[in-house]
Amino acid sequence: MQRESLNIEMRDSISSVAQRGAAVIAEEARKAIATRGRFLLAVSGDRTPWLMLSALAKADLPWPAIHILQVDERVAPPGDNDRNLTHLRESLSSSQMPPEQIHSMPVESPDLQRAAAEYSLTLERLAGSPAVLDLVHLGLGPDGHTASLVQGDPVLTIEDANVGVTPPYQGRRRITLTFPILNRSRQILWVVTGSDKGQTLNRLMAGDKSIPAGRVRRERSLVLADSAAAEELPAERRKGA
Repeated sequence: MQRESLNIEMRDSISSVAQRGAAVIAEEARKAIATRGRFLLAVSGDRTPWLMLSALAKADLPWPAIHILQVDERVAPPGDNDRNLTHLRESLSSSQMPPEQIHSMPVESPDLQRAAAEYSLTLERLAGSPAVLDLVHLGLGPDGHTASLVQGDPVLTIEDANVGVTPPYQGRRRITLTFPILNRSRQILWVVTGSDKGQTLNRLMAGDKSIPAGRVRRERSLVLADSAAAEELPAERRKGA
């Protein structure tokens, strides 16, 4: 059976990837709000997404109908620079987003398994049971991880929970969304920038399921990549400016 291809758009810079990502999210938000009355967006970390959210913050959107959730979060103190939440809030600070509609993963909890279960209940309260998110933004690590789904981690095998807890990775334990909820989402937006992602992006585009990112569903998915990340892709896989 032929593997479904991933849609990809290449942009010439990180800034243009971020601007295009913000435009995609804004368009999906308007559609979701018109259809279902709200928009549920789950966001990953890294530098380019913060530029993307800063651009999104300037968009004319019905912000009270938008809820932001986290794809993953490091176990670190409030306000720590390692926390995705710190940068997420900063990036959206100029928007009209109600602060209570940024739903943070409770990584300060002394019981991380209970914290993961609590966040799963938050997802179900907002997105139903089973929870279905409107759009999930994902990044891609040079090692093939996405969210905090890392090769060899037991969290990769979770099939009956939306949220899991990882062992330490790069010095931090993490709470992360799992494959079941990622693969139920209505849309996936990959944002991939930097030459260190080139080989791994090629593997993602080829449908390599030996890397965690390759296990994310491919239909209704869009990859936005800068020219540095896309440099190693075959010419026929490149689209966009």
